[in-house]
Amino acid sequence: MRGTFLETYEAKMNKNYKWLALALLWVAFFLQQGTRQVFSATLSSIQGSLGVTSAQIGLVATVFTFAYGLSVPFAGVAADLLNRKWMVVSGVFVFCLGIFASGFVAAIGLLIVTYGLLNGFGQSFYYPSATSIIGQLHKETRATALSILQMGLYAGIIGCSAAAGFLAESGADGWRTAFRVFGGIGILWAVALAFLLKDTKPGENGQAASPAGDSTSGKPSLKEAFAVFVANPSAVMLAVGLGMMIYVDVGFKTWMPNHMQETFKMAKGTAALNAVLWHYLGAFVGVTLGGRISDRLAAKRPSVRMETNMVGLACAVPFIVWMAYAPSLTACCVAMALFGVFRGVYDSNLMASLFDLIPSRYHASGAGIMLCFGFVFGSTSPVVLGLLKERFSSATGLATLAAFYLAGAAVIALARRRTYAKTISSKA
Repeated sequence: MRGTFLETYEAKMNKNYKWLALALLWVAFFLQQGTRQVFSATLSSIQGSLGVTSAQIGLVATVFTFAYGLSVPFAGVAADLLNRKWMVVSGVFVFCLGIFASGFVAAIGLLIVTYGLLNGFGQSFYYPSATSIIGQLHKETRATALSILQMGLYAGIIGCSAAAGFLAESGADGWRTAFRVFGGIGILWAVALAFLLKDTKPGENGQAASPAGDSTSGKPSLKEAFAVFVANPSAVMLAVGLGMMIYVDVGFKTWMPNHMQETFKMAKGTAALNAVLWHYLGAFVGVTLGGRISDRLAAKRPSVRMETNMVGLACAVPFIVWMAYAPSLTACCVAMALFGVFRGVYDSNLMASLFDLIPSRYHASGAGIMLCFGFVFGSTSPVVLGLLKERFSSATGLATLAAFYLAGAAVIALARRRTYAKTISSKA
């Protein structure tokens, strides 16, 4: 009797574990994305405290993005070779240590080391491992689960940005307090993950066998994973689209708080909150709708995931331009919200699209390779927008971001029309 009860309880826990794992990884993603935004929310305070130019402060974000992009493919392959749980745990610990240390720096060079290099390197460990764990645990609910994870990004950026902005107003060293608080919380969460998260090896999904055509025997090398990825034209074009999106995302998150502060004469905390609140509230709506709709249609129309990516990027273009040149705060917030809706639509199917294109044994390494291109390309955005701000205006720099979303949509549309059907048929 007791044995039967324990067996039933264990079976129920195993069945529900995929949602517990999602919750644990959601909080980690909240911290990962939220701690990134601590920098942008306190940018003007850091700039004044350290006495640096717009281009110099933009270089910090560029180094972070470049360091993340350069190390993420190795982190992805390491996740497939080693233990995905401990990749997540160590990544959260390292990047939060970098955030915590950033609260003590006295010069821009040290901030580049702590926030740019240490933080960027640590953050690269998290995403390929986390999304591959979720991809393995969730099969029928994959886009929905990844959309829920994506909400951690939005919530983290909104919550941490608001808190950091208001802490920055508490005094000359308020920005340092923001880094110390969020870095310390993240270190504690890394400890919690070490005890609560289980490892999910390639090929395990908790419910069903691997999809047809997904070989899970052996462990892929970086060379093997790269060869598989570049031989897949649809995956390559998906990566190019991501690069365009990351360029926009990094530039927007870095400079929008400063743009609103200067354009609408807002306090630091209020500007930091408004610069992300409306955009990511819209993204909440978009990612929810995009994930649910695509999951329902994917069985009959597999290409719907990539089509969702394309529509999301294309439809956001006019709202980026409107946001940059909005004549009033209300108009700017409305534009950011609508930009956010379609950004969320794109986000809802990004990793689900990739996982449809490549075998499951390459999910983490494939995600790492795609993120590498996206973040290395996107790393130039903060410096470019800083230079455009000094030469022209922040509005001009932000408006140029629309061209990159349009280019991303065009590349994904080309993949859908020319290579997608062949890729899916060869995988089956």
